[in-house]
Amino acid sequence: MDNTVVMNDSAARWRIDPRVLLAFGAIYVLWGGTFLAIRIAVLQIPPFFTAGVRFFTAGILLHAFMRLRGEARLSLIEWRNTAIIGLCMFVLTYGPLFWAEQYVSSSITSVIEASLPITTITLEVFVFRTQRMRWRALAGVLLGFFGIVLLLVNNGDQKLAVIPCLVILAAGIAWSFGAVLSGRLALPRSRPLTAGTEMMLGGAVLLSLSASTGELRPLPHVTLSAGLALTYLIVCGSLIAYTAYVWLLGRMSATRVASHAYINPLVAVGLGYFLAGEVITARTVAAAALVVGSVFLILSRGPSRRT
Repeated sequence: MDNTVVMNDSAARWRIDPRVLLAFGAIYVLWGGTFLAIRIAVLQIPPFFTAGVRFFTAGILLHAFMRLRGEARLSLIEWRNTAIIGLCMFVLTYGPLFWAEQYVSSSITSVIEASLPITTITLEVFVFRTQRMRWRALAGVLLGFFGIVLLLVNNGDQKLAVIPCLVILAAGIAWSFGAVLSGRLALPRSRPLTAGTEMMLGGAVLLSLSASTGELRPLPHVTLSAGLALTYLIVCGSLIAYTAYVWLLGRMSATRVASHAYINPLVAVGLGYFLAGEVITARTVAAAALVVGSVFLILSRGPSRRT
């Protein structure tokens, strides 16, 4: 009888939550597709305006939906904290990223964004001290970074725009800071409400930046492809994927959730191959193998939660 109880407990401990699988699938695949969608959109629509419309629209819809479902109003402290996270993860991250994708391809952008786990684990271990030093995880990060470097140096013969690439890298640091900080601040109990509020506030600031910089003078001509790309960003990239991301952050460490940065480039490169005719070589396949191996190392280190 006791052995049966032990076996049942063990099975329950290792049972896979399908919600976790779906959430990781959203941030792995849907976010991987956003890089190409951003590239298509910003070549026709001004970058700050594109980012602002994406996040303000998705944010206000999600915020209003959760309030209609009966979620409590935010307190003043919660408004302040969601504004701080929104500033880090949307204004300081996506504003520069959307601007840079005017000059950098979607695949290169996704590769640079793969540095997220490195900056995230550095912040968790050395700045916020929410995680202990784990050599297995660090080995995974280094292996993945090496794979990303291989992918980067093998991305065709196009010359990189150095300044936009550095801007994307700095934007990724802002995202990592916001991701880790979200576990240190008092936020609404409802994760979807939190996600909607952060996107709404960040989007409002981005739209203000667009207006103040005169992006819409003259008004751009928006084609069907740009409109569809922006719709994908709002629905798939923000309403679905970011809500899944925030939900995952409430259940495990930011470093583990940041493993999406290793899968997103593979999705982006695959889309580039099928939709934009990019060449995939043996070096690209080798880089992909290293990236997948690094994800295994990071995700196989046992249960972990923020403290």
